[in-house]
Amino acid sequence: MPYTPEMKELLKKVEASRSLRIEQSKRGENFPRLTLEQIDELLKKYHPDYVMTAKREVQFGANKGAMYPNELVDILEAHPWLDPNKVNLDKVDLTTDLLIIGGGGAGSAAAITASDAGVKNILMVTKLRHGDANTMMAEGGIQGADKANDSPLIHYLDVMGGGHFTNDPELVAALVHDAPLVMKWLEDLGVMFDKEADGTMKTLHGGGTSRKRMHSMGDMSGAEIMRTLRDEVRSRPEINVMEFTSAVELIMSEDGQCAGAVLLNMETEQLQVCLAKTTIIATGGFGRLHIQDFPTTNHYGATADGLVLGYHVGVPLRFMESSQFHPTGAIFPEQLLGLLITEKVRGAGAQLLNIDGEQFIFPLETRDVVSSACIRECGDRHKGIPTPSGRFGIWLDSPMIEVIQGTGSVKKLLPAKVRQFARHGIDIVKEPMLIYPTLHYQNGGLTIDATAQSPVPNLFIAGEAAGGIHGQNRLMGNSLLDVCVFGRRAGASAAKRIPEVKQGKPTLEHVKKYEKMLKDAGVTTDRHSPLLLPDYRGKLM
Repeated sequence: MPYTPEMKELLKKVEASRSLRIEQSKRGENFPRLTLEQIDELLKKYHPDYVMTAKREVQFGANKGAMYPNELVDILEAHPWLDPNKVNLDKVDLTTDLLIIGGGGAGSAAAITASDAGVKNILMVTKLRHGDANTMMAEGGIQGADKANDSPLIHYLDVMGGGHFTNDPELVAALVHDAPLVMKWLEDLGVMFDKEADGTMKTLHGGGTSRKRMHSMGDMSGAEIMRTLRDEVRSRPEINVMEFTSAVELIMSEDGQCAGAVLLNMETEQLQVCLAKTTIIATGGFGRLHIQDFPTTNHYGATADGLVLGYHVGVPLRFMESSQFHPTGAIFPEQLLGLLITEKVRGAGAQLLNIDGEQFIFPLETRDVVSSACIRECGDRHKGIPTPSGRFGIWLDSPMIEVIQGTGSVKKLLPAKVRQFARHGIDIVKEPMLIYPTLHYQNGGLTIDATAQSPVPNLFIAGEAAGGIHGQNRLMGNSLLDVCVFGRRAGASAAKRIPEVKQGKPTLEHVKKYEKMLKDAGVTTDRHSPLLLPDYRGKLM
């Protein structure tokens, strides 16, 4: 629905302040940046990560004693989905050199790279369709230091600073080192990057970046990358893709190596035993757990299955106490609740305004800072804009882009958003969007090294399921980069490992041990995990 008469009345304050903001912009007068002390105070008071009543200790396993979100602990402290006594591992249905669990950007990048390295038997399983992943839903762009005024070192410092210097330095070094290589790789595969008339890459700032290194494809960057990777995977006969197929448990060998997985056909509910010399978990994030009941930008299958599978075999988690809430998710109209409004909008000049039409934060502070400021305005300061359903939001003044970038810029830079809002009678060329923070990204994940190897032999992790790269906060554009960098590294590492693999007898004893740990910890529950798909019955998000 379009803005109500009451909301349109409030828009007059935005319009009234716009002329002053335009003059300030022309003079190069940005809203003042926060000091480190102000950032620390803002985060601790308003960011959801600091709501300690929303967390509890993990009772057992590799991360016993860690304080994680209740929703995550719920699926860790659950009965394994699979009853190991009902699976006959002597009846092997599938064998492969490389099993990739997940059909998004990371899994696809891994498959392509392993294929390039000569692996002839690759199986990718994905519980929805190939490409139904957060990669497809990413909008703003991908970072890579490939301009004369930039370098991987500067990119490294931005990433570390964005993560509040909690990131794993080795993983960040790998990320930024490979970034320019990934840009060339993607372009060679056919990704249609936005370019200037002379063919050079167009780049923009993202929050927390000191250089313009955001490479984009309109506001459909992830979809363009996923389209290209998916087409490349499907063109290679050595890569077999099984859709609507979930991994419900990893298979181990008696000597402690990963040996494949038990697969579930989501349509027939048939179980299959798949033995693999190497396995890559590339299952994405946990947005559909709806941490603290926040709406989410994530795709329907983002239920943290890979975290559960890895945790069951003893892979420690990292940084799972930290979630990323994207500051600009749609809050109105209700049909778009939680929809990602890319950071590219703010990078192009849009400003965040409260009910009085006032700026209250520099729009390109890091995501956790901007989210906290939006929550503060709608909470303690009582300066949020009310919606008909009783929610509160913040204006994102997209018409400012037309002033800064020129007439027609909004339609050119944000074609998908123009269409999505137009369906509901809102013209974002002339009217601001109404936003509020939305659960966007799983900052942490399973432990890996720079080769994407987990502590369990033959088990590799890539993409959002891996932890340590982003520390406590991820910068815009580093997720699409992450899935390509560590997807490629996982594929290359698995390919190198395959000729060396000698495994013992397959076993599911770890599932029985996990069930015993659950019982010994005194946890009483009827939950089972991995969750596979979210259950929205009786819930309003």
